[in-house]
Amino acid sequence: MNLLERAVEFENRKFSFKTTSDRILASREVKALILELNEVYKQEKDPEIMDQMKRLTAVKQKIEKRLKGRP
Repeated sequence: MNLLERAVEFENRKFSFKTTSDRILASREVKALILELNEVYKQEKDPEIMDQMKRLTAVKQKIEKRLKGRP
């Protein structure tokens, strides 16, 4: 499955985003992956897909935390 391979590749990628635009692009990419996985999960109900979505969501939250900065 190509979608799961892309999700695993994104998860294993080194996260050293130097600029804000890099973080924004990464956040958008991971959001799109999560939404695509969600559509597949609705059809198949595979727990492996749900675990992958949870891991990607954790990565997305870390990226967005860096984007928002400190109050």
